[in-house]
Amino acid sequence: MGTPEFAVAPLEVLIKNTEVALVVTQPDKYVGRKKILTPSPVKVKAMGNGIPVFQPSKIRLDYERVKDADPDLIVTCAYGQILPKEVLDIPRLGCINIHASLLPKYRGGAPIEHAIMNGEEETGITIMYMDEAMDTGDIILSQKIPIESSDNIITMHEKLSHLGASLLESVLPSIINETNPRIKQDNTQATYAPTIKREEEHIDFHQTGIEVFNQVRALYPRTYFLLNNEEIKVLDGYVGENTNMNIGSISLKKDAIGIACSDKIYYITKLKPFGKKEMTAKDYLNGISHEKLLNSKIG
Repeated sequence: MGTPEFAVAPLEVLIKNTEVALVVTQPDKYVGRKKILTPSPVKVKAMGNGIPVFQPSKIRLDYERVKDADPDLIVTCAYGQILPKEVLDIPRLGCINIHASLLPKYRGGAPIEHAIMNGEEETGITIMYMDEAMDTGDIILSQKIPIESSDNIITMHEKLSHLGASLLESVLPSIINETNPRIKQDNTQATYAPTIKREEEHIDFHQTGIEVFNQVRALYPRTYFLLNNEEIKVLDGYVGENTNMNIGSISLKKDAIGIACSDKIYYITKLKPFGKKEMTAKDYLNGISHEKLLNSKIG
């Protein structure tokens, strides 16, 4: 059970090492300006390997197809729906989940984003048994991976997807033989990573420079601010020098647009103006009055 690109590498491990009786994924979605009906990456991989695909709108109401498949084991990875007890009880070996954090930290739907936003130096993958609560089941295996300053949500997704696949392959034999470890989570250490809301994508320059830097990396390519009430998406940048300028004040370099935060200047090097293609800050500056930009209102 999985949906995005993140879940493809684990599916490949299951195809290689087991008989995949059924793939469950989210319904096809309309994508882009032309609203093209598009299957999930997991569905594409399953169909390419001749595996039956099931796409219930609500798995809690529509799970007979899963029962009919009579699986020994259910593996979930970024599926996108909560499994009801009726599904959790189907496989004799239980349901396991590949979760992109070091549980019990960052339970929930956006663990990678929150780890980067919070300035964590490491994250990882936890393979765990599922129960009825959110990411609270017994831990089978976990492994750490560093978050480099050059990483963003895209690079960490790719790294963690491959780590998840590797861990799954290493632990599968013991799960099938029922010899794997089961470690209870310490609920007193739990933190949560809820799905990102639209308002969290807005950059508040009252934050520190490093907080803005981490927000841009974590939510790429969705972070934005308003320049004279027009949305500008920020795609890349770096933290510069200390500043006594008023928060939101603009300064310019040849290849960067600096905006004063609460302690330092955050320099934007790549951006996407509303209704236009993404571009470097240098290209943006070549097409706009610098005097007008310096006197602009940041929101």
